[in-house]
Amino acid sequence: MRSLDPTEKAIINGLQGGFPLTQRPYRDAGAKLGLSEGEMIEEIGHLIAGGQLSRFGPLWNAEALGGAVCLAAIAVPRERFDEVAELVNAHPEIAHNYERDHALNMWFVVSTDAPERIDQVIAEIERETGLRVRAMPKTREFFVGFRVEV
Repeated sequence: MRSLDPTEKAIINGLQGGFPLTQRPYRDAGAKLGLSEGEMIEEIGHLIAGGQLSRFGPLWNAEALGGAVCLAAIAVPRERFDEVAELVNAHPEIAHNYERDHALNMWFVVSTDAPERIDQVIAEIERETGLRVRAMPKTREFFVGFRVEV
């Protein structure tokens, strides 16, 4: 992965934890960094295309919107990992999917618009993969502010 230039660093550092909720958010965010609206959109596109950012968008609180979120994990045979990841990731309800060095080597987040949909998505994944999904519903919520200066 290539090094970030000063403009890219300023964008990443400047946008963590806040993006303007205005009529022209890219214009307003860019103005704070000395960039035009077009430059801001273009730079973010380059960061995503180059792999420096994996995504750029809001984090929705599914529960506050009437939905649900559940952490889940699967023990996937090594030789099937890519195949199973494709099946799991094909579900629009899968927010994140990570490989872990653990017996349960695939961890993902199921985020749905209705609480009962969590069990349905997990059942679908189990049918498609032939593997048991271990659901780990949240029992308490913690807020951990996470910010990375680059």
